[in-house]
Amino acid sequence: MNTETNIITVSGIEVTVDRKAIKNLHLAVYPPNGRVRVAVPLAVSDEAARLAIIDKLGWIKRQRTQFEEQPRQSEREMVTGESHYVQGRRYRLDVMEHNAPPEIHVRGNSILELRVRPGTSREKRESVLYEWYRQLLKAEIPPLIEKWEPIMDVDVLDWRVRKMKTKWGSCRIETGRIWLNLELAKKPHSCLEYIVVHEMVHLLERRHNDRFKAYMDRFIPQWRLYRDELNQAHLGHENWTY
Repeated sequence: MNTETNIITVSGIEVTVDRKAIKNLHLAVYPPNGRVRVAVPLAVSDEAARLAIIDKLGWIKRQRTQFEEQPRQSEREMVTGESHYVQGRRYRLDVMEHNAPPEIHVRGNSILELRVRPGTSREKRESVLYEWYRQLLKAEIPPLIEKWEPIMDVDVLDWRVRKMKTKWGSCRIETGRIWLNLELAKKPHSCLEYIVVHEMVHLLERRHNDRFKAYMDRFIPQWRLYRDELNQAHLGHENWTY
């Protein structure tokens, strides 16, 4: 899809305006620093986009304040003593050197043991951890999809996990494929289930409109609590680029 991009400033807030071959205007505020982006149909002028943004200024400012106040971890050095999150629980990392392929084990209720060869770089240690996270999600996701497909009367034809910068998940309705953010391995299982259901609902309704919310209320009535829990959880350190 071809996109025309420019920047406008509204009440001191810099907004990225993306023009695409779409039907409706979409406004979003992204973590970690509250970047504002609006996607508009090709025929919509900057002035019309500006008026739409002004109408939502209160919501934009609340979102940006929320991101500013949300706790976040410093950049991980992947050394003994650091805190790392696994399925909503905080663990203390214990890095141990051994002359064998890398391994990760959960020890008791508080220790995440990372075994690597001597001299392994920080980047490689982090790569080992994220591959372990990926395997955790690959074990958790299929039972959730199998649980919800008959309840929702939809078919997920494919699902994948990847690191995502601005979304917890996404859905390609045309292909029946859902994508899930690798960072969900750090979050409670209830948050993962909420995101899986959220993306599956998009197979029934493309937009986040009242019909979408009605489906969410029917399938997982407490979804707003899970959404808030996910939004209030610690953000990981990222070199965020867009």
